[in-house]
Amino acid sequence: MLLSLLLLILAPGRQPAGALPKALLLLEPPWSTFFKGETVTLICKDHRLVAWESVSWYHNGNLLKRQPGELEIKKSGYYSCKTQRSSRSDPVYVGFLTDWLTLQASHPVFEGDPVVLRCRGKKEEDIMEKTYYRNGEEITSDGHYKSNITVYPPFDDDSYHCTASREYFWSERTETSKPVKIQVQELFPTPELTASPSQPIEGSPMTLKCETWLPPQTSRFRLQFCFFKERQALGFGWSNSPELHIPTVWSEDSASYWCQARATTSRIMKTSPGFQIHVQRVSVSGVSLETEPPVGQLIEGEDLVLICSAAEGTGTVTFSWHREGSVRSLGRVTQRALSAELRIASVREQDAGRYYCAADNTDGPILSKRVRITLRIPALPPVLTLRAPGAQAVEGDVVELRCEAQRGSPPILYQFYHENIPLGNSLAPSGGGASFNLSLTAEHSGNYSCEADNSLGVQRSEAVPLSVRVPASCPALTLRVPGAQAQVGDVVELRCEAQRGSPPLLYRFYREDIPLGNSSAPAGGGASFNLSLTAEHSGNYSCEADNGLGAQRSEAVSLSISGLAGSISGPIATGITGGLFSALVFGVVALLLYCRRPRKAGGRPTSEPSRSPADSDAREPTYHNVPTWLELQPVYSNVNPKGGEVVYTEVRRGHQGDRPAANSDSALLFWTHLPSRSQAASHRPADPQGSSVIYSQEEKTSFLQNDTSKTLIFNSWKEETFDALLRP
Repeated sequence: MLLSLLLLILAPGRQPAGALPKALLLLEPPWSTFFKGETVTLICKDHRLVAWESVSWYHNGNLLKRQPGELEIKKSGYYSCKTQRSSRSDPVYVGFLTDWLTLQASHPVFEGDPVVLRCRGKKEEDIMEKTYYRNGEEITSDGHYKSNITVYPPFDDDSYHCTASREYFWSERTETSKPVKIQVQELFPTPELTASPSQPIEGSPMTLKCETWLPPQTSRFRLQFCFFKERQALGFGWSNSPELHIPTVWSEDSASYWCQARATTSRIMKTSPGFQIHVQRVSVSGVSLETEPPVGQLIEGEDLVLICSAAEGTGTVTFSWHREGSVRSLGRVTQRALSAELRIASVREQDAGRYYCAADNTDGPILSKRVRITLRIPALPPVLTLRAPGAQAVEGDVVELRCEAQRGSPPILYQFYHENIPLGNSLAPSGGGASFNLSLTAEHSGNYSCEADNSLGVQRSEAVPLSVRVPASCPALTLRVPGAQAQVGDVVELRCEAQRGSPPLLYRFYREDIPLGNSSAPAGGGASFNLSLTAEHSGNYSCEADNGLGAQRSEAVSLSISGLAGSISGPIATGITGGLFSALVFGVVALLLYCRRPRKAGGRPTSEPSRSPADSDAREPTYHNVPTWLELQPVYSNVNPKGGEVVYTEVRRGHQGDRPAANSDSALLFWTHLPSRSQAASHRPADPQGSSVIYSQEEKTSFLQNDTSKTLIFNSWKEETFDALLRP
């Protein structure tokens, strides 16, 4: 009967993750079968070293004994061992036979390794020849002195035996061994694929591990690994690492995974069973909508960014944005992320409203809360409107400056300007316009503007001109005749002038309130009217100044004409006759003093025939030439209509020889109701309406007194003479 001898009946078992490495049982001598009565030594190897500490020995699965080091056996059976640093080794069958001839195989034999066969008899010296067979076919025949052969590589289903010819008494006999079917030990176990975690969540990492191991005595080998998803290789192909790290897995990564392991110096490659991995999906939740810039800070014309976020959720998420009241979505995007953005470029006022977003990863959309989007609108350039009580802006009116920007987020601060000089400001808390009231004076003519500021930029209006019209003041009427007296046939000039009033001015002239005519002053100032005198022209004359803002009438000036000679009378001309007489007397005195003092040059007349005393320049010097003879020309005026304190006549002298008029003119002036002597000495009137004469500082002035008037003579008298004349 044929005996199939199992050299190794158990392949190396799979080592659980985290368990101690297996021990390895070795035989000495390294054969798996022996003749009965022989002794075999068992050696337990741990971590590639012989274990000399306490070792547990097992026979047919039962604990045989505990002893350190080695164990000698003579009994057939399955043996294994275990140390303190290792788990139990795979069992090894050791057989002790009673046959005359046996075929021995080397132990252990790993996949890819050659196997050594030895045909051995009980009496080796009697054997003449040995023959080896594989699957019934002769492999080789060796002589008496070569009894071992090497078969490379063996196959699991191959059957081996040997024959030996020996002398048997006086004949030759052939012995045959029992057939041996060699089972090759695995170089490494079939790998097993594991995943950590075994049920990953979408978006999370996953690590694949191809688990197998090499026995300690196969240190000449190295293993390489390759991982697969369905039929697709993962990573970079073959690697020395038994692990593959996948940073992120998604629901579509759910599939069957497997791995391969191969030895680097052999052709042994093994494939793991498939491992089904299901990637779990987490539904989106906690959806919210944010804006950039934040709510309340968006300015019209800027870009609005809507950020839709989900607190939880895995896999591919579809985001969409919506505006309340609109059927169509504003935008949609699908991506593997928990947030997405939508940009709305250059938002306008019509883009304001309530917005929300939705997120969906196949379990239905989850909506965010509504967010109200408001826009801050920069102010437009405002419009300035000036509102006066009447058709024209008149001095004394209160004008309303109304500034209003047609668009702009409140509050708006309005600033008002006159010729770029700030006047004031006004706030419009709820938007719209604002006003500023201004009481007008003559200086308020000019350009006006305003600014609107709502902290988003200052905008200025266009300039609006305003002309403030000043009503005409009460005019002054002056009558000028060619000679000292008004005579029939003379042409008298009626000069009417208002000191204040916006042009154009229309002057009307009256005699006894009967219109004589009118004259216009387009650029302002005064106007004249010439009248050829007849005997009937005696009476009271007056004039009116009118610039459309109300006519103003002058005080009356009397003109008396009798016969061929006329005289002027009235309240303003009181004392004129006495004054003329006094002028003649003091002219003689001035002439005598003039002869005793050298003359000064450079003088000029105090007034011109064509201009009124009101037109006198305050800076004009007085003149000192005393005339050799006097030509009196009366000038009648109501220069000081308020008090009537100053009434004067001008006495002029004509040319003398070849001397210039400016050096040959002299003047006398009569004053009535002057202040006291001490005040008169320092009196320098500046207002043309309140005074008549401005005298030079470098010249002295003297006063002569009588009962009714004071006479002022312009000359260069010494100070002592001046003081003497002031004495009562």
